[in-house]
Amino acid sequence: MTRYDFETLVDRTAMGSSKWAAMHRAAAAHGTDLTAHDGPIAPFSVADLDLPNAPEIIEALQEALAGGLVLGYTVPTEAYLDAVTGWFARRHDWHVEPEWVRVTPGVIPAFTLAIREFTAPGDGVIVNTPAYYPMFPSIESSGRRVVRNPLVEREGRFRIDLDLLEEQARDPRTTALLFASPHNPTGRVWERKELEAVARIVVEHDLLLISDEIHHDLVQPGHRHTVVTEVDPALAERTLVLTSTSKSFNIAGLGIANAVIPDPGMRDRFTRARDDLGFDNPDVLGAVAVQAAYTRAEGWLDELIALVGRNQAVLTAFFAEHVPSARVAPLEGTFLSWVDLRPLGLDAERLARLSAGEAALFLDEGTVFGPEGAGFERFNIATPTPVLEAGLERLRRALDAALA
Repeated sequence: MTRYDFETLVDRTAMGSSKWAAMHRAAAAHGTDLTAHDGPIAPFSVADLDLPNAPEIIEALQEALAGGLVLGYTVPTEAYLDAVTGWFARRHDWHVEPEWVRVTPGVIPAFTLAIREFTAPGDGVIVNTPAYYPMFPSIESSGRRVVRNPLVEREGRFRIDLDLLEEQARDPRTTALLFASPHNPTGRVWERKELEAVARIVVEHDLLLISDEIHHDLVQPGHRHTVVTEVDPALAERTLVLTSTSKSFNIAGLGIANAVIPDPGMRDRFTRARDDLGFDNPDVLGAVAVQAAYTRAEGWLDELIALVGRNQAVLTAFFAEHVPSARVAPLEGTFLSWVDLRPLGLDAERLARLSAGEAALFLDEGTVFGPEGAGFERFNIATPTPVLEAGLERLRRALDAALA
């Protein structure tokens, strides 16, 4: 029995939601009349949720405002750091000293700042592709080079090409690995032995490791997330681990994340670079929300993970029945399902027209994650199950018409 509301779809059209605004733009571009379709319509694209927020977080924000919270410049309090480090210990068996934590406005600003501070113009930064698309401009706009390390599919799972990674790491012009763990968009939760192999390469070839672990709380039963620094003590002097409540508790709009940097020298450099950009004061309401998420709302997160598991089963069953040639990647972590539609033989433009134009199904097209994503679609399935079912039914009808 659930305690929380995961059945209400929140229409965010009038809330300034970037995801919903993009849906309406795409509908207009494809001439799609959203009112002409049966069932609820919501975007399955950007990784935030159209669900009611955890009531514990809302209550904490209301209590803080009612209690006279001044919305001025702030710094992380002892209670905030206790909540963050306590969560890491309890949920991930990860011991973090409070002084290792540096608050930033988000994971993207943090990894961009780290690339600019710890690498030099012209350096190569390795990325496992397909990759979370903001990684590419973060590297390139910093005057660095994207070094693509395409994942390989073996036995139905995406895996790191370790031989290629080692070859790329040998190049003295390649100085960093920007690593997603769990991986977005494929939904992999890396096993410890995989992380140990990555750690060996990073240490032996003197790479900087920037580990984006923003989805680390969103792991399905039967899988376990291992924080990358826990597999090899030698990583501590060369690694930043980036985390946030923005995905797991749906508070991305509050603009707050935590960088965990064990090495004092790296931490000092990162802090100075962060402060030079004016990022030294976290969002005051964001800090309240993070503290509440980590101390009050664990039950809400557990139910969200269960919803995602149920929806993945719905999605997998749909494709098995109606598009058996498609392959749905096993979802180990995140709430983002990666679906291979290449067997349909449709190019990216035709796939986009089919989904957004004919099925009123607004997804993240695989090509935005790099050329390795061509022919794939990423579904954000953290949504009420009837909303997903309605979208899939529209897709079935569109596919039947298109492939007839």
